[in-house]
Amino acid sequence: MAELLFTNHVEQALDRAVDTLAPSGVFVLTDSNTASFVLPRLQGISRAVGEGKAIVIPAGDDHKNLDSLSAIWRELTEKGATRSSVLINLGGGVVTDIGAFAAATFKRGMNFINVPTSLLGAVDASVGGKNGINFAGLKNEIGLFSDAALTIISTTFFNTLTSQQLLDGYAEMLKHALISSQEMTARLLAYDITGYTPEPLLNLLKENVGVKVHYVEADPGDRGCRHALNLGHTFGHAFESMAMERGTPLSHGYAVAFGMVAALILSHLELDFPTEWLNRYVTFVKENYGGFAFDCRDTDRLVALMLHDKKNTTAGRINFTLLRNVGQVEINRPASRSNIRAALEIYRDMVL
Repeated sequence: MAELLFTNHVEQALDRAVDTLAPSGVFVLTDSNTASFVLPRLQGISRAVGEGKAIVIPAGDDHKNLDSLSAIWRELTEKGATRSSVLINLGGGVVTDIGAFAAATFKRGMNFINVPTSLLGAVDASVGGKNGINFAGLKNEIGLFSDAALTIISTTFFNTLTSQQLLDGYAEMLKHALISSQEMTARLLAYDITGYTPEPLLNLLKENVGVKVHYVEADPGDRGCRHALNLGHTFGHAFESMAMERGTPLSHGYAVAFGMVAALILSHLELDFPTEWLNRYVTFVKENYGGFAFDCRDTDRLVALMLHDKKNTTAGRINFTLLRNVGQVEINRPASRSNIRAALEIYRDMVL
């Protein structure tokens, strides 16, 4: 697994890392938002970023696609990148996902450093070695595993984020808590992420990301216990894909927040997950995230989209990560189609 460094002195960490790698050239990938709000700040204080050649892609998950990937490869080629160059992925989850994939495949692999600038990128996309792009309307359909030379996690740039963007990342933090302990879950359900202060949040991130690190180190190939990290994602990815089909994209974190509602409902139906924790989580989601709207006519399409989940389907059977209780995880749990449909219907009754 890649080295993780938790620090709010990003410029010093970047310059040390680049000096250690001694690359033939430095390239900095951002999206159009990060290029406006973050890149100029780092260019002024980091030698490596200031001297690096910038590559900018359009912002948004709908641009995490083959066209953007080809554009990155093209610019790396035209700007003289070699296999001994380094790519700094400076941005949210879209940038670290597609940037890592581009670096891992360019000239059969070049070094890259992830600097997530969003909370979602810091707790999820930039950690664990997974990367890729959306394809044919499906989330992360094409990708591979490749570790960064270094991932620098910081809260320095979070003041550029909206409340919605902070909540987007907070959903993944809640997931880590739900699969870990009641104490952490209760603490996060009471925490106001939109009113954070940088240093305490950095310490909270270190603890929370540690949950993911535990599973990644135990199962780097994502073949076993790491599936615990999929809580809410089978439903959530289906919600994201449906939103893309509608032309109204849903952010990943919000999709996971809604997906975990459905997953906890299914956990109650299949494993008697406690109603107390289900209601506490649903209340938090309704108050902070709202809900993903669909009606009974959409249920069959959502089930069909779940069948495309590359990690959780076998021979037409949909498997889920479910909870017997907070911190008590069951992976690869098959569920009947009737209970899947029931969970979606109960979701509509509880959230919408």
